[in-house]
Amino acid sequence: MIDTLTDWISRALEASQRTWRGLRRLYHPATLKERGLMWSGGLLSLTLFLVLVLMGWYWSAEPEAFDVREVALQRLGEPQEPLVTGYTFTSTLMHIGEVLLDKRGGYLSNDVMPPGVWLDNIPNWEFGALVMLRDGAGGLRNHLARSQSQSVEDADLAQAEPQFNFQNDSWILPATEGEYQNGVEALGRYAARLQDAVQQNAQFYARADNLAQYLQIVEKRLGSLSQRLSASVGQVRVNTDLAGDAAARQATRNANAVMVKTPWRELDDVFYEARGACWALLHILSAVEVDFDEILIKKNAVISLRQIIRELEATQEATLSPVILNGSGFGLFSNYSLSMANYIARANAAVIDLRDLLQRG
Repeated sequence: MIDTLTDWISRALEASQRTWRGLRRLYHPATLKERGLMWSGGLLSLTLFLVLVLMGWYWSAEPEAFDVREVALQRLGEPQEPLVTGYTFTSTLMHIGEVLLDKRGGYLSNDVMPPGVWLDNIPNWEFGALVMLRDGAGGLRNHLARSQSQSVEDADLAQAEPQFNFQNDSWILPATEGEYQNGVEALGRYAARLQDAVQQNAQFYARADNLAQYLQIVEKRLGSLSQRLSASVGQVRVNTDLAGDAAARQATRNANAVMVKTPWRELDDVFYEARGACWALLHILSAVEVDFDEILIKKNAVISLRQIIRELEATQEATLSPVILNGSGFGLFSNYSLSMANYIARANAAVIDLRDLLQRG
């Protein structure tokens, strides 16, 4: 057994050495000169193309999940110092922004050169995560960091939110990365003041009504994603825009039933946007579990929140097919979009139940 293994390793090493020698001869200046300009140009172009394809494949890996409490403690740098209420939530928003900027290949949505300009899955993933980051920053500015509707907003949060709402595909003058980095830094200044007991001008209010207002935004985002994913197979939808209010009116009249179907070229775009949104949201809600722990326990809502996080985690399972399969609802092949829509719809239903729990006395 050992002799066989040793022999196999020896043959593999010899083969790799022969391959390396062959490549050296192939790319040697004398060989390129001998073969001529067209052959040499074709070889170098093919080599460059293969390198770019490999780089694109490497850059297309989705970021891994992270522990929100551990990231907050690392950012604080003082393991013995307790985290104040709101620090984990703010740190999580910062880390989502940092992941968007610093993951493999960096931020790709505004790339104008290969291989980034060829990729669309990760840019759509980035946009989904960015939307949840924007909602989180907006919720922090308008609800979680203010005790009342007439309260003065925090100056750093007032700067951070519009930075994240900057155009997501600006290449230069200014570059999107620079604007988002400014947003992360503004959140960092707020977090530093929040953790500093001497400074009392930064606050985070972990209240049931504040959290319910943020969850109302999440509820609408998940509902929209679920509908767009479900349209992968085509649906006839009844118009329910004015349902429940006999006196309701709308600007223009719509048909009573409409056919909704996502174009086949956009199926993977919607799918990866939903994956990015769910990735960001599951970490934000994990931070909510840390900062709103007393409220959730009092409302007996911890299990409801954990169920939402579990459903969102299921959306991050690896896909076995290299392409996004789009079989019919009960057809022979699977439909990744419908599977994703199922998890998101269940998470959305749990968000509605959680918000109802929080609004009860």
